[in-house]
Parts: sequence; C-alpha cells; structure tokens
Amino acid sequence: QVQLVESGGGLVQAGGSLRLSCAASGGTFSSYAMGWFRQAPGKEREIVAAVTRSGGTYYADSASGRFTISRDNAKNTVYLQMNSLRPEDTAVYYCAGRQGILSPMTTQYNYWGQGTQVTVSS
Repeated sequence: QVQLVESGGGLVQAGGSLRLSCAASGGTFSSYAMGWFRQAPGKEREIVAAVTRSGGTYYADSASGRFTISRDNAKNTVYLQMNSLRPEDTAVYYCAGRQGILSPMTTQYNYWGQGTQVTVSS
C-alpha cells in the first residue's frame, strides 16, 4: 500500500527557511493529488498547500506568498519550500495524498505520512 515519509523539519529562527520533502512509495504517485497539512498544539489540522497531478497549486492564506509546493513525479516526491518563517508556523507538518483532483479538505485525503516537526523560534 501507499506509504509517505516526510523529512526536512527542524528548528529555525524567525525569518528563516526550510524545505520539507515527502517521499511516496507503494502506489502510482503521478496519479495523486498531494497536500501539506499542519497541526499545532491545541489546534485543528489545517491545509497548508496542495498540488495537482499536473502541478496546479492551492495555498492557504497563511502560506500564500511565503510557501511553495511542488512535485517531482520522476522521484515520487513532493516538496514544501517555506520562506519567511514565523513562530506561528510552528507545528507538525504532514504530507497527504489522494487519488484524483486536489482538495483543501483533510477528510478527502487517503494517505498520510507520520509528520515532521517544524519549530520556529523568535
């Protein structure tokens, strides 16, 4: 079955950058819409960004202009480039996939990674 593994999280100072990666295996990556979600302590999981099979993108308002989602179908990998990070970006970031078109809704994603911690210090 499909497995997703995130990497690239860590501790960064406010204003810094991180690039998250999500490697997929066990399925047909090119047929999936992929998304990045995050969950901070005490808060609901929320969409950050999503990308279609062909590279069309969606961004949450909080991410627009600072984050960029992309995919490399040859490597079965989706990326989230995060720039101008803020303390409020601190959360566990999850990679997710679904068969078909992209969606901003958590419940419409079938496959989930284990998450990677992003901590932004002041």
